[in-house]
Amino acid sequence: MMTAIKSATSITGIVARKLIPISLNSRTHRRYSNQNTNKYDIVVIGGGIVGSASARELILRHPSLNIALIEKENRFACHQSGNNSGVIHAGIYYKPGSLKAKLCVQGLDLSYKYCDEKGIKYLKCGKMIVATERQEIPRLLDLYDRGIENGVKDLELLDSKGIREIEPLCKGLQAIWSPHTGVVSWAEVTDSYVRDFVNCGGTTYLNFEVKKFHDSVDAEYPVVISDEKTNTIFAKHVLTCCGLHSDTVAVLTGCPEEPKIIPFRGEYLYLVPSKSNLAKANIYPVPDPRFPFLGVHITPRVDGRVILGPNAILAYCKEGYKYSDVNIKDLKAIIGFSGFRKLAMKYAGFGVKEMTRSIFPSLQVKQVQKYIQEITSADVERGPAGVRAQAMAKDGSLIEDFVFDSQPGSGAIGSRVLHCRNAPSPGATSSLAIAKMIADKIEDQFTLKC
Repeated sequence: MMTAIKSATSITGIVARKLIPISLNSRTHRRYSNQNTNKYDIVVIGGGIVGSASARELILRHPSLNIALIEKENRFACHQSGNNSGVIHAGIYYKPGSLKAKLCVQGLDLSYKYCDEKGIKYLKCGKMIVATERQEIPRLLDLYDRGIENGVKDLELLDSKGIREIEPLCKGLQAIWSPHTGVVSWAEVTDSYVRDFVNCGGTTYLNFEVKKFHDSVDAEYPVVISDEKTNTIFAKHVLTCCGLHSDTVAVLTGCPEEPKIIPFRGEYLYLVPSKSNLAKANIYPVPDPRFPFLGVHITPRVDGRVILGPNAILAYCKEGYKYSDVNIKDLKAIIGFSGFRKLAMKYAGFGVKEMTRSIFPSLQVKQVQKYIQEITSADVERGPAGVRAQAMAKDGSLIEDFVFDSQPGSGAIGSRVLHCRNAPSPGATSSLAIAKMIADKIEDQFTLKC
């Protein structure tokens, strides 16, 4: 059974080492044992922001249940959740009435409230979506109407004078101003979710890379989850939120390969510290419907740096943060997928331009100069990179909906495992709202009682 629900980013972790359950509230580590500590009512696989938020929501609702959160890296938020621009999105871009729009608008308020409660630093720096050419203005006005319909608070339309009043160096014909858009470290937020989870009695495992699901002889805990070193965890029910590896993990329980995850690397440039004052707000382009990705934008960060980007180029493996990161098995699977080949044919010219900009940062700077001419190639240096888990169908279309998957007719494992197979941006912003939706779905599918 596969269901698609419109929405919003998740992730999981990389290499299994020693299986370690951790207790953050006691700040102690206990080693894996053959006691009943490895038997759980619910196991959440994937320690990114969606998995962590969902584990937290589940244990807040069901404090009497024994719940575990497992991650294959040696820390949480290791991939998408910890390698992104950090933007707290307002909900302008998404189709009115869609769950994605609803969750983002809800998630923004929940995120700010949560950060205030936990003392997590953020900047409510705002966002301008800027039209620099006249043909962009109709699309900009459509975006404004969409944002209003979605319930985005305090949106304004600015003329060129209004743009300069907020960003003196920014040039544009017209812009949307979203004052409540902000930036935060989503990795820090994820870590806080995990602390909440553990403080409520949850157990976390790092360095556990799921390699197999199989039936248990224990009828009470019918699902066995194993890593490559034959360490095992027993579960009554399982939720997977595995981001870049969501398709791989779903296939382990008999689900179909599709939607296929295709990894796209996004590379950023830093403004050198002495030029960080050139932009104070997020400055975004008007989306061009001819291309599959948004394009380069300017984003301040909570650490005081300013990043430019990202581009969008194919990564040669699920965790391909550099050109040198190549996994032949992953690459064969990508190229062998008919959906990717169709997408590559359709956007061949776009792909070549993106790769060229990757090799020559000055070309990426040229895109930014449409908004702030004062930024030059001498003002930038190479910055971080992230990998986006892009869900794709066989026809080459990009899947923007929230996708759940399970195989209820395939025995104990199929009926006890729910896969979150796609949680695209703005998943971090929406994480607390998404977690509530996932918890509702788990309570319904697994007949849990509050």
